[in-house]
Amino acid sequence: MIRNQWYAVLESKEVPKGKLIGVTRLGEKLVFWRKKNGDVICLKDKCAHRGAALSIGKICDKGDKVECPFHGLRYDETGKCTIIPANGKNTPVPERFKVISYPTREEHDFIWMWWGEHQPEYPPVPFFQDIDNKFSYKTHTEVWPVHYSRAIENQLDVVHLPYVHHNTIGRGYQTLVHGPLVEPSQDGNEFTFWVYNQKDDGKTIPLKPEQFSDELKVFHLQFKFPHIWQNYLGEKVRIFIAFVPVDETHTKFYMRFYQKFLRIPVLKSFVNWLANKFNKVILHQDRDVVITQQPIKTQLKMGEKLIQGDNPIIYYRRRREELLAKNN
Repeated sequence: MIRNQWYAVLESKEVPKGKLIGVTRLGEKLVFWRKKNGDVICLKDKCAHRGAALSIGKICDKGDKVECPFHGLRYDETGKCTIIPANGKNTPVPERFKVISYPTREEHDFIWMWWGEHQPEYPPVPFFQDIDNKFSYKTHTEVWPVHYSRAIENQLDVVHLPYVHHNTIGRGYQTLVHGPLVEPSQDGNEFTFWVYNQKDDGKTIPLKPEQFSDELKVFHLQFKFPHIWQNYLGEKVRIFIAFVPVDETHTKFYMRFYQKFLRIPVLKSFVNWLANKFNKVILHQDRDVVITQQPIKTQLKMGEKLIQGDNPIIYYRRRREELLAKNN
């Protein structure tokens, strides 16, 4: 995983007030809870004393601290132990009694965790700015037994549609792939890729990315590092996925269907639910193939024989390699 990045790790509703939530994210066992004011706290889920899980302890001091279930040690939001009951209230706590704390933000109904070194100032949380609060959404979640890079690359793959999705979004057998054209942002951490596929008439040669004209720019998708993607279906409709790394071999999907063409509460809820059911069918078509890919984790050089249609995957791997070298 790329360090020094904001990662969406949970939806806001998964951390209710008054409850400790223990999860594994980015290969770390973590505990989350809300303070009285609603702020989300995240610590490593391991007591510094004897290694017990803090997530089965309790929230105390009006939500400001968590108490270890084993020997009652208490930790504040910075991870500092404030009391060791066996030593008495008047005995100072040694500095070494501390657990790792992770900065958090709560935006777009996600809880984001900064995975890396503490900073004097943190960059903004990455999100697609054209998804505003006028959109409503429905979320589907599930876990795949693959590294998050494989899960991401599946959504960057524009070649597989007529085969994996032959009876859904790949109908029409449009196997000939023009481009695709990849357009990175100025900092390289977001890219748009334009897709134009057609039936193979046996005569047409696929256009190279540099030959991709404005007339062909009718359909595009976007990816933003480290792990969010959207399918731009129109100004008022999007499919969004946060590929949340659980560990090196598991990824949790937070897939949302966003829309703002319906405002009537009952109707929009039904349409969001129905669309998500269809998107789940498509996702499972992908899953059945992706979980067979070897190795389950990707990298820039790994022996695969890539083709022109893999341009978005190639860009992703190159940029990911750069970010790994820079931050890890």
